[in-house]
Amino acid sequence: MLNQALKLTRQFHRMSQAALAEKLSISKSYLSELESGKKIPTIDILERYSATFKVPTSSFLIFSENIATGETAFKPAKKALRIMEWIAESADEEN
Repeated sequence: MLNQALKLTRQFHRMSQAALAEKLSISKSYLSELESGKKIPTIDILERYSATFKVPTSSFLIFSENIATGETAFKPAKKALRIMEWIAESADEEN
């Protein structure tokens, strides 16, 4: 579920895969594989995401754990995830 947290973060910031791939210094196809769950991000990639979006690396792990378990142990993280999903859906509807 880490892949979904990474994708939602990108969408929340209204950034295309091409733009993010360039910022992360990776190929667009590799980014696509990360977001689809075909590849697992390394710690280095997570740190690049963290630096790009100015979010603690641990946030991605908390979001992904919340997605995977559906638990409400991290209520603020779950609310933030719902907001990010809503924004991403709204952006998709606009396009």
